Amino acid sequence: QVQLVESGGGLVQAGGSLRLSCAASERIFSFNSLGWYRQAPGKQRELVASISSGGSTYYDWFVKGRFTISSDNAKNTVSLEMNSLKPEDTAVYYCNAHNVRSYWGQGTQVTVSS
Repeated sequence: QVQLVESGGGLVQAGGSLRLSCAASERIFSFNSLGWYRQAPGKQRELVASISSGGSTYYDWFVKGRFTISSDNAKNTVSLEMNSLKPEDTAVYYCNAHNVRSYWGQGTQVTVSS
């Protein structure tokens, strides 16, 4: 069973930065893609950013230019650097790894105060 453990969430003021990290229990190159999703209260879980096994990245429009996803095969981690945070970025952020099925972390809370 693949385990994903997120860390790095917290409380930050608008305009600030946070770095989320996700540690995988298996070699991350075995996954087709790795990603970060978020879910705000009362809203559906949405894709924030993803990175493929080939290194291609995707960002949703609401974070493009502010967030950066990266992976480290040696450490089996995927990270999300978040800059210029806005109150609307407040959510629980989930790490995802996908090959023939999806695996999820437990989530980490990010709260951005105005």
